Amino acid sequence: MRYVSTRGQAPVLGFEDVLLAGLARDGGLYVPEAWPSLSAVEIRSLSGRPYAETAAKVLAPYAPGAVAEADLAKLFAEAYRGFGHVAVAPLKQIGSRHWLLELFHGPTLAFKDYALQAVGRLFDRVLATRNQRITIVGATSGDTGSAAIEALRDRASVDVFILFPKGRVSEVQRRQMTTVAADNVHCVALDGTFDDCQDMVKAMFNDQAFRDRHTLSAVNSINWVRIAVQIAYYAAASVALGAPDRRIAFAVPTGNFGNVFAAYAAKRMGFPIERLVLGSNSNDILTRFLGTAEMTMAPVVPTMSPSMDIQVSSNFERMLFEAVGRDGTRVTELLTRFRKDSRYKLDGEAMGQIRALFDGHRLDEAGTLEVIRRVYRETGELVDTHTAIGIAAAERSRLDPGMPVVSLATAHPAKFPDAVEKAVGFRPKLPERLHAMMTAKERVQDLPNDVKAVQAFIAGRVRG
Repeated sequence: MRYVSTRGQAPVLGFEDVLLAGLARDGGLYVPEAWPSLSAVEIRSLSGRPYAETAAKVLAPYAPGAVAEADLAKLFAEAYRGFGHVAVAPLKQIGSRHWLLELFHGPTLAFKDYALQAVGRLFDRVLATRNQRITIVGATSGDTGSAAIEALRDRASVDVFILFPKGRVSEVQRRQMTTVAADNVHCVALDGTFDDCQDMVKAMFNDQAFRDRHTLSAVNSINWVRIAVQIAYYAAASVALGAPDRRIAFAVPTGNFGNVFAAYAAKRMGFPIERLVLGSNSNDILTRFLGTAEMTMAPVVPTMSPSMDIQVSSNFERMLFEAVGRDGTRVTELLTRFRKDSRYKLDGEAMGQIRALFDGHRLDEAGTLEVIRRVYRETGELVDTHTAIGIAAAERSRLDPGMPVVSLATAHPAKFPDAVEKAVGFRPKLPERLHAMMTAKERVQDLPNDVKAVQAFIAGRVRG
């Protein structure tokens, strides 16, 4: 298996090099040179398997010659051993054909744990073999940062620098990052939005001298391996509900498009995913695009679902690459226009392909609270703000009445206690193991939205 850049000008790499590279050197994102697939027999064989074994089976075709499937099974078993549910990613029925996939049983209570607990161990494996060290630079809208820090803290071969938008994450999200007392972890509160943080990370990767001097790598969903590991929970849910013999839809609260692109990858592997429904908050660039075929940037609006407060969905570049026939030159033209004019238009066959699979729905703040309130009243399930948006999108989408739809519960409601309390009248309980962080000392550096200032901060703290 080899990997190519969505912009067509970067070196073709193998699995381990893609893991360490993160962003391609031409500014693009890596994708498989050809999509692997599982046969119907192989998909059926996943039924009843432990989650770790399913994850190993799904990832193995992306890492042939790099990691054996048996070794992957051991790695995933270790990664998920401390998760708070025996099923790792349990399904709960909340309607006649509506299911909730709980992805908040990891150490930081968000879906990012499912990838990053494994990716951290993959980094260890590769770096030990190569006797190498790296500097992780990541941007977070709230959850990636804490999941990455938890996965990589105290590792001798990795320094971690996480940028988050100052004042635009919840207190729990912030404290999950800033109270970690590890010498290799550094948190930066950037004066700007998540899009500014993401642009900052890309700028540092595109500064080839800085990138090489500090051996930069990524944990954001720009890193292909993180996406690949997330395919597993779509595979597990599909099989639990009858795959390969039953079609299925997924509803995903979406900001940066990485999580839902993992669902697209699952479809390309042979899982019978008929429809992917995007849930957007007021920052609805993707929902607007599906309606108008025009990707148009707008100012970021702060909301009670901050992990989706994004107007530049970086991972959509991978979907764009597929839609335009894997034409890297065309992708580069469209994204150059987007950066220059804050818009581009996609029509014809490319847009038809996207609309054939994706649907999108927007939910405002009042609607989000109402969904949390109603779901709790009708089912007894307490959901967070992001999950509520995915549930609403699933309910609004016109799907085959006989087809099950799975909404992703991407975060524990205790990560957003103010909003949940506003909806249901009480604060969700934070798991016992996280109580101490609410009074612990925070370690964070405030920095301006200036690449030179951030680079100087990193250069002054990288070890070794």
